[in-house]
Amino acid sequence: MHSNRYTMIFALVVCVSCSVLLAIAAESLKPSIQQNMRFDVQRNILKAMGLLKNVPDAGRPEIETIYRERIEEKVVDAQGNIVTGKKPADLDPRTDTELYPVYVNTVNDRVTAYCFPVSGKGLWSTIYGYIALENDGETVKGITFYKHGETPGLGGEIEKEWFTENFEGKKLFDPEGKFTPLMVAKGRVNEFLPQEKKNHMVDGISGATLTGRGINIFLEKDIEKYLPFLNRIRNSNG
Repeated sequence: MHSNRYTMIFALVVCVSCSVLLAIAAESLKPSIQQNMRFDVQRNILKAMGLLKNVPDAGRPEIETIYRERIEEKVVDAQGNIVTGKKPADLDPRTDTELYPVYVNTVNDRVTAYCFPVSGKGLWSTIYGYIALENDGETVKGITFYKHGETPGLGGEIEKEWFTENFEGKKLFDPEGKFTPLMVAKGRVNEFLPQEKKNHMVDGISGATLTGRGINIFLEKDIEKYLPFLNRIRNSNG
């Protein structure tokens, strides 16, 4: 019969060996994981901009080609100025707290859409997504919510097209030019509301009121960071 000392040594050796193997595996897979994360970002930016609607079955090579040919990566500061010599990948969230990534869709030297990341707390998790605007800087072109831990069948429905398509065509500013946050309603938007109010509201998800409330909060917070940039776009459009 083995002694307790032998059992402890054996268990220690097994634990250390497993830890070393896991560390080696994690390190070797790190480049692949980072590459997959970059691709996921690219795919969701294109999806928010509506560039994958005509190619719903596009594979990775085609998506990467579309992104490379159509998207310009830029960085803007808190005053809405484009920062030269910086790309989103260069930003350090610990120090570049007033620099923000912007992705621009350009066709024949003409801007057709802008896109930037949004994120914040839902009910159970942090929700990550991208929102795209038309070249007027105020009309929503599309939105994605691609990473979250919300309840499947309830809050988890935020990633479904039937929900995200509700945002298309909504406005970020009222007729007087005042920023008016997007709002996920509790249930369906009241059809008797004035059209001016309905321009900023989308139908909510039954049973997911708190998830919708979280989206309202972080969309307003994140879009506000880009207001100087959006106002520059709106002013340039006359």
